[in-house]
Amino acid sequence: MKELGQYLKETRMNNGVSIDEAAQDLNIDAFLLESIEDGNTKAFKDVLSMKDRVKDYAKYLGLKPEEVIDEFNDYMFEKTSKISLKDILEAEKNSNAKKEQKKVSSPYTFIKPKKNGKRNLKISLEIFALFIVIILIILIIFNLIRPRKDKITQELLSKNEGEYYELA
Repeated sequence: MKELGQYLKETRMNNGVSIDEAAQDLNIDAFLLESIEDGNTKAFKDVLSMKDRVKDYAKYLGLKPEEVIDEFNDYMFEKTSKISLKDILEAEKNSNAKKEQKKVSSPYTFIKPKKNGKRNLKISLEIFALFIVIILIILIIFNLIRPRKDKITQELLSKNEGEYYELA
């Protein structure tokens, strides 16, 4: 950016225009024009406002604004392209994950994920075993509560037989 700023400064000086004159004609602060000429990008709120000021300044100086903006864009590309490949891949991976989360699907086209067959078999066997254990417990309790017919019949017969023998 310093090279571009230096080029703009030299053009302004060759045209015989002071920084204050240019600032007044462009209706911007002289500090911002000095920042452009010094290559100070931090003086601007954002890149777009700086780009607009550079374009206006180039027009004012009689330069081809497209060429100046191309130089500005090249500078910004070099400055912002210093992102590591690892960071780019991680950002791409995160954006893909977010897209998957936000994906809307129709119940008619939704593909259910395959379930683990071994796990389902294990759960089914556990439920079946629990069912068998419950049935066995119920049968045992039923047999303990229910009086036995054979015992009652034998007690009655032995009582009746004993009485019968006593009478005879």
